[in-house]
Amino acid sequence: MRRTYNYRVVMVKGTNELDMRGRCSAGQKVLASIIIRLALAETFCVNCGVIALDEPTSNLDQDNIESLADALSDLIKERRKQKNFQLIVITHDETFLTMLARSESVEYYYRVKKDDSGCSKVFRNCLKGLDGPTAGDRRDGLSATGRR
Repeated sequence: MRRTYNYRVVMVKGTNELDMRGRCSAGQKVLASIIIRLALAETFCVNCGVIALDEPTSNLDQDNIESLADALSDLIKERRKQKNFQLIVITHDETFLTMLARSESVEYYYRVKKDDSGCSKVFRNCLKGLDGPTAGDRRDGLSATGRR
């Protein structure tokens, strides 16, 4: 016999629970989906070392992007003690990177760019002092093969 589970997503305001069905925007639904996935990974993948998010800020408004950055910062601080933890975020959202930089829980990020010959290169960038889309000086330039 196949099991089924019913659940509901609620928003807590003070001491009241508000059912999210029919009350939230598309961005809030996306954010709730990301949070539920992170909670499931945390629950069922004990000592899971890798969490990957692909374009997590798509369809999110500014407030929800900030909430996501705060939640990820808290997750990083909590998991920092875990030796095998890695958070992989694939994003084109420079503002999101800036928000993560402000949290001081993320030290660097990698940027993939094509060089003049069309080859992909990976650059390690420092997040400290990241002020905008062009900040973050190149540190280590690596080709897609890992050679300098």
